[in-house]
Amino acid sequence: MEKIRIVICLIILLWNTPGFCSAQGSTQLKVGAERIEVVTRLLKDKRVGLVVNQTSCLGEQQQHLLDVLLERGIDVRCVFAPEHGFRGTADAGEKVKDSKDIKTGIPIASIYGKHKSPTASQLKDIDVVVFDIQDVGTRFYTYISTMHYVMESCAENKKQFIVLDRPNPNDFVDGPIRQDKFKSFVGVDPIPLLHGLTVGELAWMINEEGWLKTGKKSCNLHIVKVENWKHGDPYWLPIKPSPNLPNDQAIRLYPSLCFFEATPFSIGRGTYHPFQMIGYPDEKYGDYTFTPVSLPGFDTNPLQKDKLCYGINLQEYPFEGGLTLRFVLDFYQKTGKNTDFFFSRAKWFDLLAGTDKLRQQIIDGLTEEEIKASWQEELKAYKEMRKKYLLYPDYNE
Repeated sequence: MEKIRIVICLIILLWNTPGFCSAQGSTQLKVGAERIEVVTRLLKDKRVGLVVNQTSCLGEQQQHLLDVLLERGIDVRCVFAPEHGFRGTADAGEKVKDSKDIKTGIPIASIYGKHKSPTASQLKDIDVVVFDIQDVGTRFYTYISTMHYVMESCAENKKQFIVLDRPNPNDFVDGPIRQDKFKSFVGVDPIPLLHGLTVGELAWMINEEGWLKTGKKSCNLHIVKVENWKHGDPYWLPIKPSPNLPNDQAIRLYPSLCFFEATPFSIGRGTYHPFQMIGYPDEKYGDYTFTPVSLPGFDTNPLQKDKLCYGINLQEYPFEGGLTLRFVLDFYQKTGKNTDFFFSRAKWFDLLAGTDKLRQQIIDGLTEEEIKASWQEELKAYKEMRKKYLLYPDYNE
């Protein structure tokens, strides 16, 4: 009876937790897309382009935004597909091709290939572009880079840009701020590795701070806010945001493990638990073993493909989220501080970090505490700027 009572209490506690995922049946939280009456009112009698993917769903049935808008008579002219494509099945870095949606016949234009944003000709017959994609709060996650470039296209072509906001499941502020010379598609804006914003708040910051090449406040921006959510509330994603982030544990570990993408170490791509393990084909790296293979729907050509890797398993690792360098520092030590081996793609590591300082600090033997201390002055300034763009109550308010 005592066990039953504990389980019931836990269920009640979760049910009443602010931000409990709408896919679980909670009526407390509404993402921007679920405020469908507001959305349809904004789009009525307008020609619409959508920047969406498999996460662009709403309601308990997780119906796709495209289908809902078409049912309500909204004139959707085109879908613009980001990295991983409209249905989210393309491998990381794989070019996305133009096509048509099989279900609706709506044209799908790639903005992850030859073009990183809609062209003037593609926007000619469109009045408004709607962005509704689930972010994971990390600078090098490319959906926010796509958002930046689409905002610029809208500004250049005098089109309205609407963000349907969603919670940030990695809602922390941490990491180095991207330096100017390390600007890339995995670091378009000068923000920390963990920016602590929703995509709506970030869009507002980008527009107001003048980070668009079209100038300050050049984008005609409108944000449909999330209801009943505040910073720090937990949020569990009902749909995996990309092929290799299949669950909440992977999403929590992603900011800390992504650095390994610039090393020879596998982080589990080519398994059913990517971003939840670390390993290399050498027994000295740990007792846990796994073999990356070609795995459609996850990764068809993973690092260390078909090789038995030894390392650690993080599937049950008690990690509440944020950014830790413990894994990078530990495995660097295990290589015998073999700099050339560990930093096999040093330029890529620096682009992910947004600076070359982090790599040098690791080489110089600084501790995690010392490295994090070096970020604090810039983070303090960023946090002050961030306050201006908050659409929701901040942590501990």
